[in-house]
Amino acid sequence: MEGAAKVTCMAWAPNNTKFAVCTVDRVVLLYDEQGERRDKFSTKPLDSKYGKQSYVVNDMVFSPDSTKIAIGQSDNIIFVYRIGEDWGDKKAICNKFVQTSSVTCLLWPAEHAIVYGLVDGKVRLANTQTNKSSTIYGTESCVVSLASNVSGKGILSGHADGTVVRYFFDDEGSGETQGKLLMHPCPPYALAWGTNSIMVGGCDKKVVAYSRDGRILQTFDYSRDRTEREFTVAATSPSGQSVVVGSYDRLRVFNWAPRRSVWDEAKPKEILNLYTITSLAWKKDGSRLCAGTLCGGVELFDCCLRRVIYKNKFEMTYVGLSQVKAVH
Repeated sequence: MEGAAKVTCMAWAPNNTKFAVCTVDRVVLLYDEQGERRDKFSTKPLDSKYGKQSYVVNDMVFSPDSTKIAIGQSDNIIFVYRIGEDWGDKKAICNKFVQTSSVTCLLWPAEHAIVYGLVDGKVRLANTQTNKSSTIYGTESCVVSLASNVSGKGILSGHADGTVVRYFFDDEGSGETQGKLLMHPCPPYALAWGTNSIMVGGCDKKVVAYSRDGRILQTFDYSRDRTEREFTVAATSPSGQSVVVGSYDRLRVFNWAPRRSVWDEAKPKEILNLYTITSLAWKKDGSRLCAGTLCGGVELFDCCLRRVIYKNKFEMTYVGLSQVKAVH
């Protein structure tokens, strides 16, 4: 991608075969898992009379079956595009959900349910089967981030006033409470829900780990580091054992240490001229992490702890403490 063209959002398909990138020009580029570009389609404004320049794509997410992409836009709409199974399949809008304010972030945790946040502070649910949307809960403050737990049965929303709210479709017997969970000192743009705790980062140059009941467990403070800037985005590995937080020219990696029940910081990944990291997407099998930047770059990282050749037939890639991917 040439020139400064901010990567506004990225998403991996749950079946690991497609990777979507949307830049500031509102075109969705589709890549295969090797990083080869195979397809693309243009998004549309809510109202064509305002023209193509009238909106930005703030977030996008694949459907659980990997055949559709939901696009959340600043002109108060979510479009769902059917992209099909194969490269080159016809792209068609199959759902549209008009909103009362800008759509800021999206999750698609279950078959027909898209969860999304709005500038007006509401967290809502769009049902692609009935074409109806409803409010899950409302707050007074803009939704700046959404995260789900590993199972997708619980969600967190981060708000501009620092509030983080937790909601469960099913608490899976955990007995954890719903509603306002914690108040972070700055807007929680970098929000991640790990296996045993919640990681939050923002413009105060700190990453804070909170317990399930909202207490502070650990604080990683970089406020005196002159080379560090604000934390803009976070992503949790599919196993929930690792969290990556992006800032400027740098990715910070935190790994959960189960024996000690703490987060350990790994060596940060420093990349000169990467600039501000605007989006992160973790491949669903845990093997790759992609980082999109302010200048239109997409970096692909291999998330492998070690590789083993097994019986001369399989390459086994350890992508987490308890996660292995085998390739014949």
